Amino acid sequence: MTQSQTRARLIALLLPLLLLAGAWGSQLTGGLAPCEMCHWQRWPHYAAVVCAAFAFIVPGRSSKVTMTAVAALLIALSGLIGVFHAGVEYHWWPGITACSTMAGGEGVSTDEMLRRILAAPVVRCDAAQWTLFGVSLAGYNAILSLGGAAVIGVLIGKAR
Repeated sequence: MTQSQTRARLIALLLPLLLLAGAWGSQLTGGLAPCEMCHWQRWPHYAAVVCAAFAFIVPGRSSKVTMTAVAALLIALSGLIGVFHAGVEYHWWPGITACSTMAGGEGVSTDEMLRRILAAPVVRCDAAQWTLFGVSLAGYNAILSLGGAAVIGVLIGKAR
């Protein structure tokens, strides 16, 4: 393994671990409740951690590189979901889940509207619970995940 490939494996393991630790920390100690799309962003990171861990234990250089590349793709997937979620939060486009749509609608009875309101999730996907410099947690996940995946890709490519 080259030094670049070793760095790529470390980033592929540590980046999703740190992002998940931040998500869980903000949830458990910061009091921020995740919405449905927040959970969507976590799943690829869980899978990336598993792939990156396997990259340290599988035999053969090409298997290690492949597992690291798969982890990078999963990290990028989480980043793309983060881009979509941030866009929903900033109202650039509508969300596709019940947690980002209004409960009302034309032609809906008041009983049906009340039923939808009561069934709606408490945490909305289209309202950022926390921002820093105008960037939400979904936005930071997008920036860090896509940036990290690009760095991993460059490091893997550099070794070739």
